[in-house]
Amino acid sequence: MLLTFNFEVHQPHRLNKDIDQEKTNLWEKYVDVRLNKEVFNKVAEKCYIPTNELILDLIDEYDFKVNYSITGVFIEQALEFNEYVLDLFKDLVKTGNVELIAETYHHSLTSLYEDEEEFIEDIEMHRELYKDLFNYKAKIFRNTELIYNNRIAKIAKDVGFEAIFTEGIEKILGWRSPNYLYHSPDGMKVLLRNYRLSDDIGFRFSAKDWDQYPLTADKYATWLASTPGEVINIYMDYETFGEHHWKETGIFEFLKHLPAEIGKYEHLEVVNVSEVVERLEPRGELYVHEFSTISWADTERDVSAWLGNEMQRISFEKLKSLGRFIKKNEEKLKMCGKFKEIYKIYKVLQTSDNLYYQSIKGLCDMNVHNYFSHFDTPFDAYATYLNTLYDFEYHIKTLLLNIKSNRRKKEHGSVELYRVEKEDLMKKNLNSLEEAESIYNEKENDKKNRSGSENDKYDNEFIIA
Repeated sequence: MLLTFNFEVHQPHRLNKDIDQEKTNLWEKYVDVRLNKEVFNKVAEKCYIPTNELILDLIDEYDFKVNYSITGVFIEQALEFNEYVLDLFKDLVKTGNVELIAETYHHSLTSLYEDEEEFIEDIEMHRELYKDLFNYKAKIFRNTELIYNNRIAKIAKDVGFEAIFTEGIEKILGWRSPNYLYHSPDGMKVLLRNYRLSDDIGFRFSAKDWDQYPLTADKYATWLASTPGEVINIYMDYETFGEHHWKETGIFEFLKHLPAEIGKYEHLEVVNVSEVVERLEPRGELYVHEFSTISWADTERDVSAWLGNEMQRISFEKLKSLGRFIKKNEEKLKMCGKFKEIYKIYKVLQTSDNLYYQSIKGLCDMNVHNYFSHFDTPFDAYATYLNTLYDFEYHIKTLLLNIKSNRRKKEHGSVELYRVEKEDLMKKNLNSLEEAESIYNEKENDKKNRSGSENDKYDNEFIIA
């Protein structure tokens, strides 16, 4: 029996709850740098540093093997707030016992976009990051939060990955076990997370009302040894160690003794995920239609964690609309040197956490959403996200208006332009921009009618579409 231990390593760029209109730097205006630094360093001290150091020791002592998917936004914060964390990950990769699993750079939901372009772009950005920082080329792909369907598997295969990870749930397996390798309709190999054995550590470890509490390394190794199949894939948040379950729960002692306990069973072998793909043959096909997309989140294990209510769907559609607008005006924004800054903010707004905070599910699922959110309520998260999107859109449209204004001035010198004061616009809904367009066109037409001149050969198209 092959065993793999896999960890998601992620921290989002959390947004400011209130937008400071005095800020001219977009990053400072929208991203809560102070909070992100505070959270990152807190989790680094509780989880990343002690867990990385412990796993380095386990590799030295037991030849232990682990696999990480590290998001681009996590690495950005490590570079900015705590480079020692990143140095430890580099040391882990250098051992040769650590495999890096690719994912989306911004931990985004772009795989759910109608167009494949941005999904592939986010994957390629992540690939380049691994190459630049770790000199590493990942063979295995996991999508954001293990979101999966046939289309996603095909895209991952088309861009060159050997296999893809997803959740091993009954609604796609039926009577079959998650403890085998499978393949998609297009022949992409599929690795499945054993969610029961993963959640025994990730969610239930410190639950004193659990009938198996306390969970010890020898007990867990016994469960692994008695599980039928060919491979058991354990996958969880890396913050399980020290953050979700504090040091006082015994989580580090559990991890420290686990390799030795596993070693007592000759038929158990801890490997990297690419070894699974190389050594095992797929045992059947998994068919997951786009309308039945799965993930590892919440009780439903679907995409309802991010798109389950009207607030989330409105946010998602507005985000996509804003992306199309930015792409449409890409050349104009590049001409004035603003595209890179604007596109970076847009990509940060894609991070799935922004929609995750807006969930209004009940019972235990809601508790998990609230645990990760820095907002008081999902409605506060929705209001902040929409306010940020619209303010960001206003900024871009104002910038484009100024570009056209400057062009007209350059070409015609004294051409009178209709100007809209920012303070007035901010008091109104952004639809007032359309009113501005109408007023502007009326002024231009009246001027032409009075003068009878045809000197101004520009049409009356307003720059803001």
